[in-house]
Amino acid sequence: MSSRKRSWSSGDEDGAQEGTSSGTPAKRRQTCCSPAPLATDPLAKIERDSVDYSIRITKQMAESGKAGRSVRVYADGIYDMFHSGHARQLMQAKAVFPNVYLIVGVCNDELTHARKGRTVMNEKERYEALRHCRYVDEVVTDAPWSLTDEYLNYHKIDFVAHDDIPYGATDADDVYSHIKARGMFVATQRTEGISTTDVIARIIKDYDMYVRRNLERGYTAKELNVSYMREKKLLLQEKVDKVKAKKDEIIEKWTDRRDEMIQKWEDKSREFVGNFLDMFSRDGAINQWWNDKKEAVVRAISPPASPGSMDDSDDSPPPRKRFAVATGSDTP
Repeated sequence: MSSRKRSWSSGDEDGAQEGTSSGTPAKRRQTCCSPAPLATDPLAKIERDSVDYSIRITKQMAESGKAGRSVRVYADGIYDMFHSGHARQLMQAKAVFPNVYLIVGVCNDELTHARKGRTVMNEKERYEALRHCRYVDEVVTDAPWSLTDEYLNYHKIDFVAHDDIPYGATDADDVYSHIKARGMFVATQRTEGISTTDVIARIIKDYDMYVRRNLERGYTAKELNVSYMREKKLLLQEKVDKVKAKKDEIIEKWTDRRDEMIQKWEDKSREFVGNFLDMFSRDGAINQWWNDKKEAVVRAISPPASPGSMDDSDDSPPPRKRFAVATGSDTP
């Protein structure tokens, strides 16, 4: 019975046994029921130790699926307020080759705040968000800003996945330039219209609305870093908005009621006009009544003749009278 866990061929040409390069099967996490391990977890260490990093995997080998083991692809970033753009980038990195073990490096708060500014989520929240992404096999905490050879060798990274736009640093134009020069870079595509900066900009744009919402939900002005006067102003504005919304609701309800009444009136009007016209039509009730009355008047003026009178008024001539003819003698 074949195992449901992912397995890969050993580095030997005969490939008689599936598992690690040493012949011992590595224990892979079941992505459906457990988060991705951290790089310091025993499961990630077993996976890392099973890799024979002395064999260089080229893009041709990785693309053809003949690498003999999982291709270890590394993606890194801040991943603040993890969103669909991050997930799509990791999906691309996971699918760049047929058999990929995806390692994701996440910079800590100290490095991120120094390089890019403050984040909304702290480092632990960002680590945990990545661990629960379905495409991620391993998460590296405290990831460096620039990748050194020591870092690549320790994590046994075969390829680095990132978008192809040069990513600047203080001492270089592109922190991935040396990775690209070694042929270890694979490009992913950014998702247009979604980024952490865009999400934060949306919140700032509707800042008052979100503050009012949280005040209504029980947050204090201190927790939201709002002054007392501003708190009262926002709460008053919230009440005004509710009154406006109620007014609009009433107007909409009466508008619907008015439209319903107008529709009913139009239907009744059409029905009345139709019935009125039907009354005066050829077969209508008025004409039928008039014809009945007219016929009754005619019958009253000229009643029908009785059967006896009809016999007396027969046009046949009256019978001829027969007279006796006089003879020579009188008849007694």
